Amino acid sequence: MNRRNFTNRMSLIAMATVLGGEIVFGHRMPKNYIPLGLQDPDPFKMFSKDKEMVVLNDKPWNMEARAHLLNDDITPNKYMFIRNNGRIPENIDASQWTLTVDGESVKNKKTFSLADLKDKFQHHTYQLTLECGGNGRSEFNPPAKGNQWTVGAVSCAEWTGVRLRDVLEDAGINSDAVYIGYHAADTHLSGDPNKEPISRGVPIQKALQDETLLAFAMNGEDIPLAHGFPLRLVCGGWPASTSGKWVNRISIRNKVHDGEKMGGTSYRVPCETVAPGSKVADSDMCIIESMPVKSLITYPKSGALIKEGETLKINGHAWAGELEVSKMEYSIDFGSTWQSCSLKKPTNRLAWQHFSATVSFPKKGYYEVWARATDTNGKSQPMVLPGWNPKGYLNNACHRIAVKIV
Repeated sequence: MNRRNFTNRMSLIAMATVLGGEIVFGHRMPKNYIPLGLQDPDPFKMFSKDKEMVVLNDKPWNMEARAHLLNDDITPNKYMFIRNNGRIPENIDASQWTLTVDGESVKNKKTFSLADLKDKFQHHTYQLTLECGGNGRSEFNPPAKGNQWTVGAVSCAEWTGVRLRDVLEDAGINSDAVYIGYHAADTHLSGDPNKEPISRGVPIQKALQDETLLAFAMNGEDIPLAHGFPLRLVCGGWPASTSGKWVNRISIRNKVHDGEKMGGTSYRVPCETVAPGSKVADSDMCIIESMPVKSLITYPKSGALIKEGETLKINGHAWAGELEVSKMEYSIDFGSTWQSCSLKKPTNRLAWQHFSATVSFPKKGYYEVWARATDTNGKSQPMVLPGWNPKGYLNNACHRIAVKIV
């Protein structure tokens, strides 16, 4: 039953229960009227997103971009994907926000206000690539459970904040530290205050990198609420799940962090290749760290029509986790031969790189333009789906667009 039919059949008492209070003058409501509080929210207005964004889930909110929306060098908020695991915090007062640093391997447990962080530590700005570990999940077969991302759960915004390293060193790091874990203000979908929807982390070496930030600004403005206002962790090049939003506590651990979504099949893949559909023991699963080499054609939009004899300029982005992309190529004959693209260096480490090429076609007809990136270790994107895994992570198969010459 859809929400409209359901609410049409609800009594005033039932509506009041859902809304959390009496509907004053409810007896005067027009017949079949749905109170605004029960109407489906408009996520495009709520999160300031473009209408072409795709909503995959509303409990919790998850949205992705279409490939052609990601053509900007720096991703604006309106095209940034949203990946949530719990309920977005409400009624945040940034002036009262605090971050606590604790854990088994901290020398001195400390709590910082947002003002403390901004005033005490040097600010740094980096363009950082964030990609959901499940980006591309929709292509796996057998299908994997979870949001069926296509290609749009990736972004490269400009983040400003303080280095996590500076804050951790201010509290003091014991020599036995091996990991950090984050904790945040989002709440579990069940409403249970004792359950964290997600609490992931990274090895201490990643936490201490220059580009690992406690960010308070995105693209020169306060971080939008859906992306972690007023403070989030940003760990570029690794699964975006390690970049915790609404962060209010960082724990320095003397073991691999054991928070929510650090075990089982969550953000873990088989350590060795397995047959599609296999059941894999927890002991045979490895935590995803650096994301694989990947690229995306952002112009033109798939389905482009080109007149015979004209050339087509393509462009897009490429990234390779902790590494750089060293080579970018395209193919119009289904991967039989490859031609070089122009490839720019990253603005800074862990930023995506921009590529372009001018493509010629021999005659009228249907074509596909495939893109393939190669990283500095010489590893290239596969032309077909990479190794199957239970949750459909790390799909870095070549992106392709359809083109018709008329």
